Amino acid sequence: MDLSISEQLMYSTVRIECQYKDGGSGTGTGFFFKLLETKENGNHVPVVITNKHVINGAIKGRLLFTKAHENYEPIDREHFNVYFDNFESWWRKHPDPRVDLCAIPIAPFIKEAENKKEKLFYIPLDMSLIPTKEQLEEISALEEILMIGYPNGIWDGVNNKPIFRKGVTATNPNIDYNGKKEFMIDAACFPGSSGSPVFIFNEGSYRDKKGNTYLGKNRILLMGVLYAGPQHTATGEIKIINVPTSQRHIAISSIPNNLGLVIKSERIADLEKLFR
Repeated sequence: MDLSISEQLMYSTVRIECQYKDGGSGTGTGFFFKLLETKENGNHVPVVITNKHVINGAIKGRLLFTKAHENYEPIDREHFNVYFDNFESWWRKHPDPRVDLCAIPIAPFIKEAENKKEKLFYIPLDMSLIPTKEQLEEISALEEILMIGYPNGIWDGVNNKPIFRKGVTATNPNIDYNGKKEFMIDAACFPGSSGSPVFIFNEGSYRDKKGNTYLGKNRILLMGVLYAGPQHTATGEIKIINVPTSQRHIAISSIPNNLGLVIKSERIADLEKLFR
C-alpha cells in the first residue's frame, strides 16, 4: 500500500476514552510506539504512550483500533474495541513524578485480535524519529509544527481518524524551557489533546537554520508530547495546567492562551526501563 507520510501519521495515534472515579468521563490522545527495538531482527515492545493525567483515576477505558485485511491494508470503517476495567492499573508510569508520561503494552490486545481471526492496522513511531544532536543543530528557534490528536474529543468516528493541527514553536526546542526538558508551542491546545505527538514535519522540502534549502526531501522529527499549557483565569491570573481530558477537570473559569507545553521526546527513552 502506497501511503504518503502524512497519511501514515493518521494511523499513528489512538483515541483514549476514560471513565473516572468521580463519575466523569473524558478523552485523550495516545500514540503507538516501538520500545526496545533491536536492529538485528526488529523485535520490539509495542506500546501506546500518553500522559499520566489522562489515565489517573480512570476505572474504565477504551482503545479503538482499525482493522486490517489479510494483506495488511486498513479497513477504515471496521474497528476493534478493547475495553478495560481498572484502566489506570494497566499503565506503566514514568518513574519521575514530574514527567507526565506513561505507556501501556499492547501485545496482549494484538494477540487477542489474532485469536478472533482479526488483524489490526496501526503505524507505530520509533526511536529513529527522535532527533539526534546533529539534527537538533539544524533546527531554528522558529519552526512549523504538526500536532495530531483528538481536540475536545473531535475525530472522524466513522473512519477512526484523528485531527491534524498546525502551529509553530513558541520557544527554542534546543533550550530547556524554565530548566525542564520541555519547550512551548503556539497552537490551539484544547481538552482531548493531552498526549498528542508533536512533530516538525516538512513534506517535499525544508530549510535549515543556516538557510540551506533541501528540495525533494522530507523531514519528520518527533519533538515531543503535549501535556499542559498556560490559561487565563476569570480573575486575570495565568496558571499552567495540564491539558484536561474534558472541560469538567477545570474548576475555575479559564481561557486557553493557544500555547502548549511539550515534553521533549528524549524522555520517551526513559520508558524503556519499565519494559526490559
